[in-house]
Amino acid sequence: MQLNKTICPPPYREGLGVGLQGEGLQGVGPGLDVGLYLLQHCEPEPDYLYRLWRATNVHTLHGRMVSGHLQGRLLKMLVQMIRPKNILEVGTFSGYSAICMAEGLDDDGRVYTFEINDEMEDFARKWIDGSAVADRIDFRIGDANVLAPTLGIVFDMAFLDGDKRTYVETYETLLPIIRPGGFMLVDNTLWDGHVTDPAYDHDHQTQGIRRFNDHVARDPRVEVVILPLRDGLSIIRKK
Repeated sequence: MQLNKTICPPPYREGLGVGLQGEGLQGVGPGLDVGLYLLQHCEPEPDYLYRLWRATNVHTLHGRMVSGHLQGRLLKMLVQMIRPKNILEVGTFSGYSAICMAEGLDDDGRVYTFEINDEMEDFARKWIDGSAVADRIDFRIGDANVLAPTLGIVFDMAFLDGDKRTYVETYETLLPIIRPGGFMLVDNTLWDGHVTDPAYDHDHQTQGIRRFNDHVARDPRVEVVILPLRDGLSIIRKK
């Protein structure tokens, strides 16, 4: 297949063995063709973010966890639509998603991002500090469930991408510090389709995501839609 190198996804540009895994829509196939088409028809990935994406895949053990081109552009656009002043992120990982959200903020906006794994600090801080939006990102190492409520900030938007086993507990911690009419985005809520696969009934992370999805669907305080994007992205609005 002949690919236009100016618009083809980074795995093909660099010959990495990552492919388009995670860049398409759940339940839409063939995944490669749809994933490539999506990337060719959305805002191009900035070079700095591509280099961060590549470094994450080369130098970390779980590179697939990085948001990537498609979801990153969506996060930026959602921020531009919602126009939040303060965003809370649970799960910085390499800093990719924090940078994407900060891109969409006004100059006085701020992303407060928490990473519980201190082994990621040096890697993520270097890339966050080197970005053009470093002044809009407050990066902290620690447990957001403990630390975020102590900030004294009412958030307009949150992005939850932490421990899947404790999604319900983190949701309940975050919801009170999000303003009425604010939004919570939650990643991985389809979990590679495992949420409907009986083979994963005993997997703790799958159990955590199923419990979370059921919990939110029954919660009268919010409205929720799950997008079949990548690994599933829930958009939750607090009433």
